[in-house]
Amino acid sequence: MTSRHAFDLAALGRALVVARAEGDLRRAAAAGAMVVTAPPGTGKTTFVPPLLANLAGQALGGTTLLVQPRRVAVRAAARRIAQLDGSAIGEAVGYTVRGERHVSPATVLEVMTPGVLLRRLLADPGLDDVACVVLDEVHERSLDTDLLLGMLADARQLREDLQVTAMSATLDAQAVAAVLGGDGGAPAPIVDVPSDLHPLEIRYAPPAGPRLDARGVSRDYLDHLARTAAREHRDAGDVDALVFVPGAREVDETVRRLRSLTDAEVLPLHGRLPAREQDRATSGRREGEGPRIVVSTALAESSLTVPGVRLVIDACLSREVRRDRARGMTGLVTVSASRASIEQRAGRAARQGPGTAVRACSETDVARMAPSAPPEITAADLTDAALLLACWGTPRGEGLPLLTPPPAASIADAEATLRSLGLVDAEGRATAEGRAVSTLPIGVREARALLAGTRELGDAQRAAEVVAALSDDHRADGADVPSLLVALRSGRAPGAERWRREVQRLARIARGQETGLPTGGMSAEGGRPPGTPGRREGSGAANRASMPSRREHDVLEHAAGTLIALARPERIARRTGDASRSYLLASGTRAALPEGSPLRESTWLAVWEVQRAEGRAADGTGAVIRAAAPLDEETALRLGAPLASERRRARVDAGRISVRAERSLGAITLASTPVAAEPADVGPALAAHLRENGLAALTWSDAALALRGRLALIHRELGAPWPAMDDAALLERLEEWLGGDLARMRPSDRLDRIDVVSALRRLLPWPEAARLDELAPERLAVPSGSAIRIEYPALDDPAGRPVVAVKLQECFGLAETPRLVDGRVSVLFHLLSPARRPLAVTDDLRSFWSGPYQQVRSEMRGRYPKHPWPEDPWTAPATARVTRPRR
Repeated sequence: MTSRHAFDLAALGRALVVARAEGDLRRAAAAGAMVVTAPPGTGKTTFVPPLLANLAGQALGGTTLLVQPRRVAVRAAARRIAQLDGSAIGEAVGYTVRGERHVSPATVLEVMTPGVLLRRLLADPGLDDVACVVLDEVHERSLDTDLLLGMLADARQLREDLQVTAMSATLDAQAVAAVLGGDGGAPAPIVDVPSDLHPLEIRYAPPAGPRLDARGVSRDYLDHLARTAAREHRDAGDVDALVFVPGAREVDETVRRLRSLTDAEVLPLHGRLPAREQDRATSGRREGEGPRIVVSTALAESSLTVPGVRLVIDACLSREVRRDRARGMTGLVTVSASRASIEQRAGRAARQGPGTAVRACSETDVARMAPSAPPEITAADLTDAALLLACWGTPRGEGLPLLTPPPAASIADAEATLRSLGLVDAEGRATAEGRAVSTLPIGVREARALLAGTRELGDAQRAAEVVAALSDDHRADGADVPSLLVALRSGRAPGAERWRREVQRLARIARGQETGLPTGGMSAEGGRPPGTPGRREGSGAANRASMPSRREHDVLEHAAGTLIALARPERIARRTGDASRSYLLASGTRAALPEGSPLRESTWLAVWEVQRAEGRAADGTGAVIRAAAPLDEETALRLGAPLASERRRARVDAGRISVRAERSLGAITLASTPVAAEPADVGPALAAHLRENGLAALTWSDAALALRGRLALIHRELGAPWPAMDDAALLERLEEWLGGDLARMRPSDRLDRIDVVSALRRLLPWPEAARLDELAPERLAVPSGSAIRIEYPALDDPAGRPVVAVKLQECFGLAETPRLVDGRVSVLFHLLSPARRPLAVTDDLRSFWSGPYQQVRSEMRGRYPKHPWPEDPWTAPATARVTRPRR
């Protein structure tokens, strides 16, 4: 039996700030879970996982897993730890990312992305061969990391010996500690590692114009950013610079601009680059090389450290997930970064010595920034997350300790999508197909398309080609996915070699599922057996560059349309007119093809990607189709069959009920035929009419208005169970109070025959309804013996008061102002003259009789001599009559 590898912590921790906390870390780890907070550059990623691997080896002998949020950070962390350990990748330290795995029986520390560990957890909920899991950069609040934190905390309830550590630069440590502590348990201990931050100078270089325009980051701003970076780098001398921009496109454009402005080496860094280019940017300056400028997305903010940086130029922008729930679209938008982000970016300049951070915005812009970015779970499409939660046994996340629960509406939408794909049942539990899909190392929609598409086409290779093009960041010119596939096959499209490798990986997975093998007979995480070194693929005959024949192009069109429709049946779309480039999706969204798109002649499309847009590009629809493929009508109707429906649509037209029998595919009407109205059509038609035109379509008698006002006041003061009376509330409960009346109506009947008073009374709560007249009476008795109608406040007046308009003489002797709704609201008296004009408005009768009344008396008794104006209103008899003349 070979001895287990132990890391030399003294060598690993040399010159690392975090190594000074080794004693605190050891003591906290003994609790079984802990939270480590340490600023970027302190060495927590390099030191803490090997420390825990050593401790886990002594106690259990299992593997330690380090989870990094991005593939480039996974490789960088593994390479750094292995280099300091003096070993090769795949020996003591290994890593796994999508499509690539380097581990061996000697591996004691494996670095991976969150998606890899999520799928491993589904396959092995107990993580039987794992002793410790370290979640890094938890503060980024990515969706996958949030799910992992909750699932690992859940797993620890069954496996108490599993050590879980959460690490980050800045986070709500107390909340994370509470999650890891478990139900009713003490919070996990927190180890706070302070930073040795050197002096940092912060300057501002705002642009002359806006940073963003309708297309995103403006070209003028990128010019300004590049000029600022070149000037600051030249003036700083022999230092390396790090420039932060929001996305890969801005990285490439800024690099191009900088290379024309400086002789320094300019390197890009983003997730779409080949591994060797990423490694070049993150490995630091080599001996004898001159100063460098690295232009990076936010992945250099905290996920990894770029060595030697003393100058940071920050665009102060960020890419965040935004979801348009109404249109069913989710995408990345460019916004101002949070203050927490720009502070972390600036700190990168002062980790190894005095540094400078230049923010290419104004101090006013910074003051307007949000303190921190919102958690991704609050804005993302939750379809993938919902399937993971269902397979974990916690549908919708119910019962799972999550830092932020998924929004109810978003998780409901996600579950509905999974049901339409056949991946969960009516209760939200994963089906056999759902469990198979959840094990695949791609998104839910792509995985479902790969498996179902392989069965539909009878060709795993063809299905893999389409899914590989859809699941990676390939741009379809004119939204034309079949043409993109042609370009990828011929090698003319950027990323074609990467696409070929992904095709082979996905084809193996699809064939493995087809034959019943576990995920293609390979590691679900990496796409090849554990321990197998990576190799280049895609050199076979199937991948040779060639121009397709017309028949082959038709086959590609059919394959692309079929797989997209299988993945997104709700985005099957039909053109809205013969000469139009606008389409109606089955989901109800309208979107337009880009101008000049080759797909414009297609009546039916399967749409993969759609984005919000305005102006001419969107053709008035508010959205633009970015990736789609043609469909023939037969295939569209067959694959969209779960969305098909037949119904009678009844509506009120010029006071009469008209009915059409409709056949639809989601929101797309396929056929509509007029038919005779039947009694069953009347209720739905009238209900729809009320929802469309409002409750004013009913006939509101004075009694109905009065009852509505009384109930509205009681609801305002007491709340439930008394019903709300505003239009929205009544329309929401329309079937409850008006449904019976509508159902009994005949096609020839009109709405004005409904007794609204009786209908409203159906909403009265029992037994509380017995107190209606006590809480809000219809009339108020006054000393004269009259019962005066009470006017209740308008529905849109939240501070309105009930009003009694009564002749002044009828209230003589009334000292205490009556109060309604259990004394919560005083009645407002409008005291009237004999001509019914207001003399006074008061809710304090005692004060009125003792003061202002005398002035009213002196002004009115000469004008209305036949009415009593006694000097003492307290003792005078209240009356509604005039004074009889003396004989």
